Amino acid sequence: MQKIFKLFMLLLVLSSISWSQNIDSSIVKIYTVSKSTNYMEPWNSSVKRSSGSGSIISGNQILTNAHVIGNETFIEVKKYGDTKRYQAEVLEVSHDSDLALLEVKDKKFFKETTPLEFGTLPKMQDKVTVYGYPMGGHTISISTGIVSRIEHHRYAHSGQSFLSIQIDAAINPGNSGGPTISNGKIVGVVMQGITQSQNIGYMVPVDVIQHFLKDVKDGKYDGFPKLGIMIDNIENPTLKKYYHLGEDEGGILVINIVYNSILKKKKKKEDIITAIDGHKIEGDGTVEFRPKQYTHFKYFIDMHQYGDEVSLEVLRKGKKIDLNVTLPKIPSKESSKYAKFEYDKMPTYFMLGGYVFSPLTKNLLDASMRPILPLRYKSSKFPTKDKQELVVLLKVLAAEHSRGDYDISLWLLDKVNGKSFKNFKEFYGLVINTKDKYVVLEDEDGSKVVIDKEEALRVQKDILKRYSIKSNRSDDLE
Repeated sequence: MQKIFKLFMLLLVLSSISWSQNIDSSIVKIYTVSKSTNYMEPWNSSVKRSSGSGSIISGNQILTNAHVIGNETFIEVKKYGDTKRYQAEVLEVSHDSDLALLEVKDKKFFKETTPLEFGTLPKMQDKVTVYGYPMGGHTISISTGIVSRIEHHRYAHSGQSFLSIQIDAAINPGNSGGPTISNGKIVGVVMQGITQSQNIGYMVPVDVIQHFLKDVKDGKYDGFPKLGIMIDNIENPTLKKYYHLGEDEGGILVINIVYNSILKKKKKKEDIITAIDGHKIEGDGTVEFRPKQYTHFKYFIDMHQYGDEVSLEVLRKGKKIDLNVTLPKIPSKESSKYAKFEYDKMPTYFMLGGYVFSPLTKNLLDASMRPILPLRYKSSKFPTKDKQELVVLLKVLAAEHSRGDYDISLWLLDKVNGKSFKNFKEFYGLVINTKDKYVVLEDEDGSKVVIDKEEALRVQKDILKRYSIKSNRSDDLE
C-alpha cells in the first residue's frame, strides 16, 4: 500500500511538472513600437517602445491586452524557451474591453507549443497563477494569488465599466496581457493594477474574453451592446413610494433616452426597468449574477451580442409591462457620450491661419492640464440627432493677424457664420467652402471670434514653416 501511495505521489508530481511546462511554452513576450500622440499639438507624435505579455490559444492566435499593442507601428513576439523574435500583426482588437488577438505569419513560431484552453469564471478565494514578463527581468515570471473580488470595474484603457476580477497576485508593468490560470486553464487576462496599493490587480474575466472571441469570429469587431438610456437608481424609500414600488422592489429609473436608442419607440421617460432576462434589478442598480454576488445590471446586457434578443420587465405608472427588444445588428457610434477615446490613429485637426480646430475627444481632455469643468460636463452628455460631435478651437498660434486671441484654448464652438454643424467634417466644410470675407466662430452664449479668411490663407505657409508643421490638416481630411 505504501509503495502504491509513493507511486501515486510521484505521478502527481510528474504530471504537475509537465502541466506547468505546457503552460510555460504558451506564454509570449510582446515587443511593441508605437506612436505616442500629442492631442494638444495634433500634428506631432513620437515613437516609444514597450513590452507586454500574451498567451497562445487555439487557431495559432496570441491573446493579449489592447493597450499592449495600441497605436502600434511594429510588433514582435518571443515565446518561452526561445531567443528569436518573430514579427506579429494585429488580427482583431477590442479597445472597449482591452483585449486583442495577434497572428504570426511564420508558423515556425508555434512549433512545440500547446494552445491554452479556457476555463470558467472563478469563485471568490480560488487560487490563481499569473504568467508573464514583468519589469525587473527578462525571463518568465510566475506569481500566485487568490480571487478577492468580482464586480464591475472601470477599465483604465477605455474608461468603460465591465465585469472584472480583483486578485492579490503581484502585477507589474509588463505583466499586462498575460494569462491568469486556474486548474491549467485561462480564467482571465491581466489588465491593470493600483500603484498606490499593495497587491491589488485586475484581470479581464473569461466571460468577457469569450464574448470578444465570439464577436470577432466573423472577422469584424462589433463590441458590447448598449441600451442607449440614462438612468438613476431607486433606493430612497420616498422615491419608491412615488413610483409605486414596494419596499423590497428595485429597478432603474429611465431619465432620458438617446435619440437613436433601440428603446426609443418602446420606452418612455420615468419607466422603471425591474428585470433583465428574468434577473431582478435591485434598487442600487445591481443584479445577482451568482448566489449572493452582485454586480452592475448591465452585466446581462454585456453578455449579449448585437442581434440578440433581450427581455425587459418594466413598471410604467404602476403597471407592469414585458418588453422583448432585439439589439441592432449594427452598433451605433452615437450611443456613447460625446467625449470618447480614440485609438490607433493620429488626432484629427484643421488649421486656418494659426487657428487650430479639433473634435473633442477623451484623449484631448486627458491631455489638457486645465480643469475646464463646463467643457468636461458638456462632453459627458450623449449626442443628439443634430449634434453628434463637439468641436473646439484648440489653440491660436501667434501671428500678426491673430493678436488678442493667443489665450483662447479649448473653446467650444456652436456655429460658423450663423450655421450649426453636426460633426467636425461638417464644421470643416463650412469653414473651407464659405465665400464670405470673414469666418465668424460663435459659442452657444453668442461670444464670437472673427477670422479674415483671405488674410489667414495668405499667411498660412509662413505659419506652418514658423512652427515646423507639415500640414494645415490631418490626413483624414485630405
